Amino acid sequence: MMQICDSYSQKHSLFNAMNRFIGAVNNMDQTVMVPSLLRDVPLLLEELDSGGGCAEREPPRSPNGGTYYSCRDMYSHYLLLKSIRNDIEWGVLQQAAEEAAGRKKDKLSGGAGSVDISRGIAEDGEVEEDLEKQFHYHLSGLHTVLSKLTRKANVLTNRYKEEIGANNWGH
Repeated sequence: MMQICDSYSQKHSLFNAMNRFIGAVNNMDQTVMVPSLLRDVPLLLEELDSGGGCAEREPPRSPNGGTYYSCRDMYSHYLLLKSIRNDIEWGVLQQAAEEAAGRKKDKLSGGAGSVDISRGIAEDGEVEEDLEKQFHYHLSGLHTVLSKLTRKANVLTNRYKEEIGANNWGH
């Protein structure tokens, strides 16, 4: 019985979510032999779930009735997913100037008690909010984002196979 509980908890761990994402991107990378074929091929909104849309304007319709994801083509998604995988595997390297500019944008301006989000430090020496609550909030958000990115990598892989007419590869 203990093994069942452990496997359920492990299934929802951040470590496993990262591994699933990295595995999906590696599979995508191995499947997509000619990434340039992805250029100018739109990704349908229905394929990407409701999250991640970037345009508020009415998106164009495809000939088969689907809605195009208007901001990025499949090639852009391919590069984005590979970049995120590299950031997870190797860490994020930022220049000091970019980091300082990012901190300025992250500051919440509320007068007394303003908080620098990038460091989680109260400016006027007030005690931070419950760190455990902050941790769980961000952990949950990261897990959700990784799940969506994993689905995007799988959708892109399957769509690439459809575009080149190789639906039955590896099955």
